[in-house]
Amino acid sequence: MTTTSEARAAALAREPLRVAGPQPGFASGTWLSIKDIVGQRELLGMLVRRELKAKYKDSTLGFLWSMLRPLAMLLIYYIALGEFLGAARQIDDFAIFIFTGLTAWTLYSDIVITGTGSIVTNAGLIKKIYLPREVFPLSVVGSALFNFVIQLGILLAATALVGRFPTGGRWLYLPLAMGVLVVFATALALLLSALNVYLRDIQYLVEIIIMVFFWISPIVYSWGLVAPKMPNPFLEQLYLANPMTLVVLGFQQVFWVAGDGSLVPDQLGTRLVVALAVGVAFLWVSQRVFARLQANFAQEL
Repeated sequence: MTTTSEARAAALAREPLRVAGPQPGFASGTWLSIKDIVGQRELLGMLVRRELKAKYKDSTLGFLWSMLRPLAMLLIYYIALGEFLGAARQIDDFAIFIFTGLTAWTLYSDIVITGTGSIVTNAGLIKKIYLPREVFPLSVVGSALFNFVIQLGILLAATALVGRFPTGGRWLYLPLAMGVLVVFATALALLLSALNVYLRDIQYLVEIIIMVFFWISPIVYSWGLVAPKMPNPFLEQLYLANPMTLVVLGFQQVFWVAGDGSLVPDQLGTRLVVALAVGVAFLWVSQRVFARLQANFAQEL
């Protein structure tokens, strides 16, 4: 009589052999990687839920912290910059303006910072079994998007509360800005998470760079204050080369209704489309670099 273990061994023997690990080839390798990730979509969903639960484990308020954190940041910046430094007198609906930028930036920073450490954080699982390692940075993207939806709901409620709910064609900027944000953040999470396995200082360097780029993006000040300070066209184009600058401006075009008629860069929509195309190419390259580096993850970890 065949035992269960013998039946399992026979079933495994009938399965075709497949090389475990990233496949070579820039185009074909990318396609096979995508198939592997799609094949592990249930695992990816479980990892997203684990990220969300772990973030607020043993917390009494739980997911309420997703709302309290951005609201606390809004209060700090509104009082410090809006009232004490007088920014609220220069920018209409300053609270909506600043919360719009914070909503976009929080999603970006959460994906990049948490994604950078995602491979090292899951070292125990990576050393035990093979699975497409991209699922770990991607799970960070999923959990960050969940928190983003909560903050976006607060932002929409705030616009309705002040009587300036966004309507009409302005919403066309949102998919473009979201596309640029998610694509660039995911590309950076993939690339930096792989590099961080070999050089652990990367995660600390990323936190500093994110802090610097926060202040060189038009989040706590408007583009109308930046443009007059840049008479040199090269400096202006260099400033606008930061994709998050375009993303924040795109979000402001959607949600900051009081800013209608304020100064914005020429052809902002076209710039977002170009940035999205560049971001997709960057994401492709990042995934192939990740695939090349992941071969030695288990040994390095």
